Amino acid sequence: MSIEKTSINRRSFLKVSALAGGGMVLSFSWLAGCKPTPKEVLSMPKEWFELNSYIKIGENGAVTLFSPNPEFGSNVKTSMPMILADELDIDWKNVFVEQADFYPERYDRQFTGGSQGIRQGWTPLRTAGATARMMLVNAAAQTWKVSASEITTGAGTIHHKSSNKKAGYGEMASLAATLPVPEEVKLKEIKDFKIIGTSKKNVDGLKIVTGQPLFSIDHKVDGMLYSSIVHPPAFGIKLKSFDASSVKSMQGIKDIFSVKVFSEDYERNFFDTATFPEMVAIVGNSTWEVLQAKKALKVEWENAPQSSFAMTDFGGNKSTGTIPAGLENSADHKAKMAEYTTKPGNILRRDGDPEAQFKKAAKVLERTYSAPFLAHNTMEPMNCFADVSGGKAVVYGPTQAPESIMGTLVQALGIPKENIQINLARMGGGFGRRAYSHHMVEAALISQKVNAPVKMVYTREDDMTSGVYRPTYSATYRAALDENNKLIAFHVKAGGIPETPIAPNRFPAGAIDHYLAEGWQIESNITIGAFRAPRSNFIASAEQSFLDELAEVMEKDPIAFRLELLDRAKTNPVGEKNDYNAARYAGVLELVREKSKWNSPLDNVHRGVSAYFCHNSYVAEVLDIVMKDNKPMVEKVYAAVDCGIVVNPDAATNMGEGAIVDGIGNAFFGELAFENGVPNKTNFDKYRMIRQAEAPKAIEVHFVDSKEDPTGLGEPFFPPVFAALANSLYKATGRRYYDQPFAPQLEMQNLKM
Repeated sequence: MSIEKTSINRRSFLKVSALAGGGMVLSFSWLAGCKPTPKEVLSMPKEWFELNSYIKIGENGAVTLFSPNPEFGSNVKTSMPMILADELDIDWKNVFVEQADFYPERYDRQFTGGSQGIRQGWTPLRTAGATARMMLVNAAAQTWKVSASEITTGAGTIHHKSSNKKAGYGEMASLAATLPVPEEVKLKEIKDFKIIGTSKKNVDGLKIVTGQPLFSIDHKVDGMLYSSIVHPPAFGIKLKSFDASSVKSMQGIKDIFSVKVFSEDYERNFFDTATFPEMVAIVGNSTWEVLQAKKALKVEWENAPQSSFAMTDFGGNKSTGTIPAGLENSADHKAKMAEYTTKPGNILRRDGDPEAQFKKAAKVLERTYSAPFLAHNTMEPMNCFADVSGGKAVVYGPTQAPESIMGTLVQALGIPKENIQINLARMGGGFGRRAYSHHMVEAALISQKVNAPVKMVYTREDDMTSGVYRPTYSATYRAALDENNKLIAFHVKAGGIPETPIAPNRFPAGAIDHYLAEGWQIESNITIGAFRAPRSNFIASAEQSFLDELAEVMEKDPIAFRLELLDRAKTNPVGEKNDYNAARYAGVLELVREKSKWNSPLDNVHRGVSAYFCHNSYVAEVLDIVMKDNKPMVEKVYAAVDCGIVVNPDAATNMGEGAIVDGIGNAFFGELAFENGVPNKTNFDKYRMIRQAEAPKAIEVHFVDSKEDPTGLGEPFFPPVFAALANSLYKATGRRYYDQPFAPQLEMQNLKM
């Protein structure tokens, strides 16, 4: 919708000041004063988060935005200032972007994750830009003694037409800084956007390709030491003792000691995940010397008993977490999950009387799907620089959630938060892994112990064997058909270790009179966490694979069948809790059908379709496979997306392409298993990743032309591709694929991979 006005209050602007030599600085709280008007309230988020930013306008008209959200490849560091610059009416070439460090007194929320950056920053950033522009206009009106309503702006220039007076923003910035903040401002109409909706290159692109230091792994200071950690080799095991003398005399080794991340009485937050809260740290003069000592260190381990801890979640709800004892095995996991599929689960949603419909059904289709644990495998290994001494701490590293780790640092170091500075590095990959920032606490504790600046780096083996993993899941789908082959009831029961992936109010809930969703979960001491499109990445693959097979049994075209269900959800929905817009969902299916020429099949091309709603966005994908030398090759993928207004089309397309390739790789090859608590893969020699020749030869991304506010984009492309691949493989091989990864099953069919 077009936002006409947004109310502002004084609390929104924490500081307005003049710069020495001319210019102005605005520090503002993004959402403190952005209260929706009655016209806006229906499209605004249900939950408001406090965010901040920091604008600086120089006397030369240049604008600097300190971007508060950590950047890990989603391009918020470019797209967010584009929003600001458009409302500010500045020339993009005069915009400079800097990464803000963690400053809670300036920024109330600094978090990257959940595909929420642009969605939550949309109105606040526009408001900030429009407010700054209005203050500059008011300064010009006062200087020229004319009405502000007669003044226009464009490309960083203020113009009064009747007197032909002009000024650059920089000329009015110092005066503007002394004027009152306007109580309300008018935002641009969508048709008037000049920067939003155009493609702008990544502001860090040149630095990345020329190897300039953006990542904490590049950071160095004089006197810095290097550190590595030794953690237990299996889940369910803890540190018993170690023999420091076995390596302390080795060249370059400074110290060896144990590190404990959490105190016994510490109440953890949601992201305080540490698989092994106690480990051994080795500190030395170089990475090489430390790693040699790590190989030689003699350590004794023992079985860990069951333990529990207090925890507070996002909403302030308190709970007790439990870590079971024992050495777990993937074979046992499969047996337990198979057992749970036959037991009644926790009822999450029930419409009508599905049990009665199944009893009288003429035909029942039932299928079970599974997926294994997955490792994040961020390209940049987990690392952190820390300098803790004299009762103060500076921590510099890749983190998605600096707010969450601050409290952990306070308790671990015994230093008040006002004496701790977290500086934010660009992340070399995240996908949820860097929301869990125990590596920063470990580095800080090591630095505090040796009283020197330290860079702590995980090896690839450290990262892959100490979690945090995508859970392993299982889902059973059932459909009841009457004697006319009509769908009369639908049942899904899904769970995992240690969480259920079910979102009970998503499609096809709301489209079927008799619907049942059940969930279950099994406790585990294997640490899991957010993985690109958490839970959706599995349940979408199971659901959309089942819908394809169901469409075949009902003798319907797969896209037409989905559209029939969505038409019911749109015209006569079942229930009131459906969390998707059926018209927008149908829109992406219709668009991908058109763009892929679905109704005009190509010879020797095997096609699969899938669609899913998550992170407030809708994505449909068609995937084409061709067989070459008895090998399935992904030839092309078409994606149709409804994410509202697209701020930066090239960047949005790039995110889609990356997510699609990532999803195909995980569907074909991604797998981690356990034997007596030990992960069976520790590096890329065994953990198979997609290779360049296996990526699609082409990917087309098409965006629905929308005037809706932007929604999520970094994650929604990911979930649909699993089922699109599975459904196309069925067309190519004649076999349905129920268990991920698919490549081992293809090899059993004597198909090359």
